[in-house]
Amino acid sequence: MKTVSLKIMDDAIEMSFTANQVDAQPQQIMVNYDADQTIGENLENIRVKLVGIQFDAIVIENPLQYPFSDTIVGLHHQRIDIGLALTNMFNVPVLALPTIKQIGLAKALQQKQAANSWHLDYYGQYQGKRNYGQEAMLTIGNGFLGLRGAYVEAQADADNYPGLYVAGVYNQNTTTINGREVVNEDLVNLPNAQALAVGIDHENPFKIQQRNIRDIYRSLDLKTGQLTTTLMVGLSTGHQLMVQATKVADMHNWHRFTIRYAVTPLNFAGSLQVTATIDGSVINGNVARYAQFDQHHFEVTGMASAANQALLTGTTKTSNVQFVIGSQLTSPQQDVTNQVVTTTAAKSLKQTVDLEVQPGQTYMVDKNVTIFTSRESERSALEDLTWAELSASSYADTAQSTAAFYQKVWQQADFKIAGDTISQKLSRVNVFHLFVTGTALASDQLDASVGARGLHGEAYRGHVFWDEMFVMPFYAMQAPKIARAMLCYRYRRLDAARTYAASEGYQGAMYPWQSGMKGDEQSQFVHLNPLTNQWDPDESRRQRHVSLAVAYNVWLYWHLNQDQAFMQDYGLEMLLSIAKFWLSMTQYDAETKRYHIAGVMGPDEFHERYPNRDAEGLTDNAYTNMMVAWLFKLIGQLRPQFSDAVFQAAAEKADFALTDLEQLNKVRRRLTLVINDQGIIGQFAGYFALPTLNFDSYRQKYGDISRLDRILKAEGKTPDAYQVAKQADTLMAFFLLDRATLDGVIQDMGYQLPKDYFAQNLQFYLDRTTHGSTLSRIVYAVLTRLVGRRDQSWKLFHQALFSDYYDIQGGTTAEGIHLGVMGAVLNVEMTLYGGVALLGDVVRFEPRLPSRWRNVQYHLQFQGTGIAVQVAHHQLKLTADQDLTVQVGTKMVPLKANEQQTVTYVQ
Repeated sequence: MKTVSLKIMDDAIEMSFTANQVDAQPQQIMVNYDADQTIGENLENIRVKLVGIQFDAIVIENPLQYPFSDTIVGLHHQRIDIGLALTNMFNVPVLALPTIKQIGLAKALQQKQAANSWHLDYYGQYQGKRNYGQEAMLTIGNGFLGLRGAYVEAQADADNYPGLYVAGVYNQNTTTINGREVVNEDLVNLPNAQALAVGIDHENPFKIQQRNIRDIYRSLDLKTGQLTTTLMVGLSTGHQLMVQATKVADMHNWHRFTIRYAVTPLNFAGSLQVTATIDGSVINGNVARYAQFDQHHFEVTGMASAANQALLTGTTKTSNVQFVIGSQLTSPQQDVTNQVVTTTAAKSLKQTVDLEVQPGQTYMVDKNVTIFTSRESERSALEDLTWAELSASSYADTAQSTAAFYQKVWQQADFKIAGDTISQKLSRVNVFHLFVTGTALASDQLDASVGARGLHGEAYRGHVFWDEMFVMPFYAMQAPKIARAMLCYRYRRLDAARTYAASEGYQGAMYPWQSGMKGDEQSQFVHLNPLTNQWDPDESRRQRHVSLAVAYNVWLYWHLNQDQAFMQDYGLEMLLSIAKFWLSMTQYDAETKRYHIAGVMGPDEFHERYPNRDAEGLTDNAYTNMMVAWLFKLIGQLRPQFSDAVFQAAAEKADFALTDLEQLNKVRRRLTLVINDQGIIGQFAGYFALPTLNFDSYRQKYGDISRLDRILKAEGKTPDAYQVAKQADTLMAFFLLDRATLDGVIQDMGYQLPKDYFAQNLQFYLDRTTHGSTLSRIVYAVLTRLVGRRDQSWKLFHQALFSDYYDIQGGTTAEGIHLGVMGAVLNVEMTLYGGVALLGDVVRFEPRLPSRWRNVQYHLQFQGTGIAVQVAHHQLKLTADQDLTVQVGTKMVPLKANEQQTVTYVQ
């Protein structure tokens, strides 16, 4: 194994390495620290100096000694974890020489590789949106509750935001903006129940302020679900102590979370007070652009305490959701039941434990928290349920049950990557957050779905969007009960979708672009442009294609799981109701003998209407029309798969007649696409008449043009007037459906396209897309790979994979992770790189493994059969738990139950 050694000095870094195997003499390079550059820029100089040098690991010769990391160094009068930084830069393990001397190189390497691939770590104290973003990435939860990864000692301010959210708990407030009453429904930030702090000799507890904190290390253990934050505290009084908080959300008893608070006095003896707070004075304040709205969403209605237990009750202001939050303080070292003193204020309560301490000893207090709401529990029993749950809860029980839960998760849902540590870690981060967001939904006791930002922040007001479609493949394959619960959320709002359609003059069911508690439309009529600080009209509610996303999810879940009961009871009715809506939206043109769909927006979102026209929306959006034609064809294909009685029962509930079935077949063959002479499919009618924009000149002027819509509006222009796109639109259908299916849909519509039409359309729209959504990159990562553009595909995939980790959209992760792109990345890893195609009746494999990945391993479920897959370059190993015939390339391969089959393939 070849290594590069680094000796860190205050103003320079000395590097030693062997250039090649023949030359045994190590070479040395000195990199001087440039005070005019940032630390990151100085570390980038290391990369420049090592260009062309092959190495497997980096060794730090002289790290500082800390209990939480062995690669912390002092550089230019400040401390950094150079191991984290260089691992991200070079994608190799960074080892500490003292550790190697202690346990040997092989074991040190093994431990570091495991830590790198199973932990999400941050070192140091950060401010503003950067710390907000890290809090989102460090959020723990269980699908019922989400707890942002803030310091337990912090209160909401410009640098910290300790949010707590419960799935489905929304509230509507009305605010007057520019003389207009604006109603907003928000996922409510509930009272801060993770608050803990320590004080010395009955003085005020220390606060998260730079003058108090010598060092901070936060580590999320993806294997166990535990988030550990370690603070090295030095107070102005001279007291020094180490404070460690370990948070765990209970993945089994999902009303619970727990925090172990461990305090070690380093240089003093005396009295120490640990104070646990439930703070009911909080508001929804995570998103700055919402600040003009009324963000006070609940009232505190009561408090109570008994011995070491206390609870706070409250009610949301207009939705009238009652909640009870309970807190119990215990210690694994002593019985503190009768030592807890509870005090109350107008909107908060505090529990305090007084401890006599000695230097060098660690003192632990556990805060066990339980939450019940009237959304999932009987109103009259909320307090009794909370008291009982508190008495049954403990840190040990929560930690054990959560570790057991994640052990099962990683056995089934892990996507193992050999040869790329960072991709491995971030893939596991994505899996982790999908379970943080969805797990409790599988209980069938919650009336909720997964929001576009998870339970991690307040962007998009916690609403449910079409982003469900991007996480559905993962859930449907790896956690089908969660997928089913998401669809049942939509089914319970089917009547609301029918009401919405009728209010707009349509039949059937029209789902809202933004859905919350009741399923009515929650999209705004105005939104704030941060570049102009002006309120612009918002017509995003015209993204009627969200109903197509719901239909796609119904089909995909059923196709992968063959849940006949779901389809009979819910799915067919949903599909027919959505089809009825789209049928009512079509308009026949007797002159062209074609049908049109008007008044819609596509996924692009930059285009809301035609410039200089009064008519709202666009006509014949290509993505919408292709997916409508697919849906209409699908229903015809599903009809013979169900008995007359079952189909008729669903049709009656959907008010769907036999004549409607005949009309579906007629309309799908005459729906309109606008196609030019080169075979380019127009994004909508009139698209080709719009001028193009010079992206290069805009990049020179503005740098980041991902939100070109805001830039154009700030210039007094409109994106409606140009051939620009925020994200994939026309080609979005090719991401969802296999090429053969979509080619068949287009041919059935009566269009013949050139053989190379897909590649031509791909380049056409790439040239016009700014990737203003993280979803755009992952969609185009697939589309570019389908035409053999490996490097471009990998670049786009890599950007999507890193999008929340590096917060590439300039602070949006601060407001919650982007759940859709996380789910889509996992699906792309499995289907594109891992090579499995599950959209047909036969499981097909055609791996496209990236060159830097040595191999991957994963499991999947398809129609009741479990398949273990190992993919190496040119070799595939498959094990099914039942007899199954699969297709590898063009060859049919029979698999015997529980017998591994090795197959070669051509990439």
